[in-house]
Order: sequence, then structure tokens, then C-alpha cells
Amino acid sequence: MEALIKFVQDEFVTKKDFPEFAAGDTITVYYEIREGEKTRTQFFRGVVIQRRGSGSSETFTIRKMSGTVGVERIFPVNLPALQRIEVNKRGKVRRARIFYFRGLTGKKARIKERRFK
Repeated sequence: MEALIKFVQDEFVTKKDFPEFAAGDTITVYYEIREGEKTRTQFFRGVVIQRRGSGSSETFTIRKMSGTVGVERIFPVNLPALQRIEVNKRGKVRRARIFYFRGLTGKKARIKERRFK
């Protein structure tokens, strides 16, 4: 059964070319919003907390601070409304899922930048 699902995902689901990113990276996601008959592009910039799943069911969670309130949003990788993803900073973290980041505030909530070539 799993082989059948994987085959269908590989054959029929269109793969978008997004840059590589992981937990701890700061990214900007541009996505399309439809309001009635109008469409507009909105962006969401924050730190990637996790990536989960594989294939067409893969999702990633982004957290940003809006004033003093933390806002998290989960995006499916194959969402048709996703237009592009920009990697703003590469973060150096030691875990794949950084849920502890939710409890940090102020200077403790900073993530060191990873050098990349």
C-alpha cells in the first residue's frame, strides 16, 4: 500500500522548486490570497520550527512575533497558493524540531547564524 502511495505521489504530484531550508532558518513565504474575485500576494516571515512528513504530504511550521504575541503558521509544501520561498538567514540549531523556541523571549530567542557557501 505504501509503495502505491509513493508511486502516485512521484508520478502525478508536481514538485515545485523551493530552496533547501531546515529548522532554525529564517524564511519568507510568499503566498496568494483570494478575497472574492480579487487575488493578492501576502508574505509570512519567521523562523522554521519544524519540517514534517515526506512527499506530497510534507509540511513546515513557521513562527514569528507579531508585537508581543507569537504567531505560528503551518504550510504544506505542495500548496498551490505558494508562490516562492526565500531563505533570509541560515540558523545553527542542534535539533530538527525546535519547540523549545516557543518559550524563549528577548535575547534568549536569538539563533546563531550558520555560515554557508
